[in-house]
Amino acid sequence: MVDQQYVIFIATPLEPAHIDRIRAVSPDRVEVIYEPDLHPPLRYTCDHNGIDGFRRTPAQEERWVEGLGRAEILFDFPPKDPDGNGGMDLAPNVKWIQTTSSGVGKRVADLGLQGSDILFTTAKGVHAGPLSEFFLLGVLKHFKRYDFLKDEQRAHHWQRYCGDDLEGKVLALIGAGQVGGRVAAVARSLGMRVLALDPQLTPNRAEELGYEKIFPTSELHEMLPVADVVCVCAPHTPETERMIDAEALRAMKRGVVFVNIGRGPVVDEPALVEALRSGHVAFAALDVFATEPLPTDSPLWDMPNVLVSPHSASTVATENRRIVDIFCHNLECYLDGRLDDMKNVLDKARMY
Repeated sequence: MVDQQYVIFIATPLEPAHIDRIRAVSPDRVEVIYEPDLHPPLRYTCDHNGIDGFRRTPAQEERWVEGLGRAEILFDFPPKDPDGNGGMDLAPNVKWIQTTSSGVGKRVADLGLQGSDILFTTAKGVHAGPLSEFFLLGVLKHFKRYDFLKDEQRAHHWQRYCGDDLEGKVLALIGAGQVGGRVAAVARSLGMRVLALDPQLTPNRAEELGYEKIFPTSELHEMLPVADVVCVCAPHTPETERMIDAEALRAMKRGVVFVNIGRGPVVDEPALVEALRSGHVAFAALDVFATEPLPTDSPLWDMPNVLVSPHSASTVATENRRIVDIFCHNLECYLDGRLDDMKNVLDKARMY
């Protein structure tokens, strides 16, 4: 006798090999709906959105609506069509969504699902390595004077110069979850001292991670003045919105390096622009922005002391494999009724 069959709908593009892995978890108990022609063509490897403006034919839309309507489990949020229709409205029977991102609390709230019974599991941890590498790219670009070297090379000019090193410099982490922890490990391996601000971080855990000191959120302005590098890894919540405002930027020492690999709305962007123009913030490496895509008239595009990344620092060729690893583990737990063993369950109240 076959147990209850669970319908899984793959709501965003995914490689066929990963579909096979999902089906293999329990071939008799799961039906995986994945029809590639219902998804837009990809722009790059591990693209979860596809090209803009994609429209399904009426026949394709009928299959799309039918699949979402049958699904109990979704792999990722179903996107709305170019007219803003559809999305979660087409999936009334869903009980669990495995997302392809980590910071999905704000999206869940915006969809009106914060008080729902839907279980959300995230991709927390998948992006920690790539994001820590972007952090390292940013700080090395500044301290090793990459732009100067390229100018000298372009001019065929040989003149020895003095750069700077990271050993002994102070990193202030805002958000010390898995991404922050990986950033701290990279920084410590290069001799940096690490301070952290995170309401969930206990002193014992901070000691295990090698943090020199932890600060409560109320002491943000006490932490910032001693930092040579400030790195935002925090999610976007009501508590973190515009946490890095003009006052916080003024509290930083002149010449600080600023990295944001968390969420754009955590930062007051106009205030950051002014701090960059004045040189109070010497350099910023930014992967996320208050408005995305970054508007073409944003001054950040043309500032020589800014590195702009189009929210892509976390995207690497192995991303989907790692997300599907989490999903397959969670699927086994879900089928067995072991919900407490599922990984990365979103706390909808805290939004992370």
